[in-house]
Amino acid sequence: MQRDSYAVTAEFYDVLQAEQDEVRVRELYGEDVERARVGVLDVGAGTGRVALMGLMESQVPVHAIEPNLSMRSSLMTRLATLPRNERARITVHPRTLGEAALHGVADVAICHNTVACLEPASRRALWPALAEALVPGGVLVIQLPPALVPPRRIKRVLPTQRVGQHEYGGHVVMSPAINRIRTRFHYWVRSEEGVVREHDEAFWMWPSSRDQLIVELEGSGFVALPERADPAVLALELRQR
Repeated sequence: MQRDSYAVTAEFYDVLQAEQDEVRVRELYGEDVERARVGVLDVGAGTGRVALMGLMESQVPVHAIEPNLSMRSSLMTRLATLPRNERARITVHPRTLGEAALHGVADVAICHNTVACLEPASRRALWPALAEALVPGGVLVIQLPPALVPPRRIKRVLPTQRVGQHEYGGHVVMSPAINRIRTRFHYWVRSEEGVVREHDEAFWMWPSSRDQLIVELEGSGFVALPERADPAVLALELRQR
């Protein structure tokens, strides 16, 4: 997880993607968060959709892991608007989970839009840190990365949004690169006179299959739970550390 690689995306993410992402995280993890009785752990919190849901839908402490300064700044700005008693329940950790060294702080852990962005060595290092942070019997829910490198370029247009006199928009292009996926975001801002500015930012993604992740996680004491209705996620239970 690169620490300073989202300087461009941090500005545009909430405007262009957060509304859809908020609906998505509720569909994927809402019931898990509601069942939390010890704590909620949000790994790769970004601008805070899962972490905020943890505050709203549970009464337990929330731990948000976000090493990236740009994304963490957006998260902190959002938290600053909350009532003081709600802010008291969330801790934002400005480092990786392994560096944070949390022990038994949660019974629900969520990795949303995170695992795909970790190179294999960093991904495998995450599993024992998650096992340490969860209590036995805790549930881990992972949004699965792509299983394979796509055979060709895939383009997705982001929904256009208006802010005052400006329109914001962009697109995402996923390109195959041997064993990785290059994901390039192109953002633009337009006025009635034309384009005000444009920005590009690119990230790497590492594919991994569901079965491969299950095998890796078993080494840290996790056991896969029955598949859920949405195949985008993998749910596991921590049986032992």
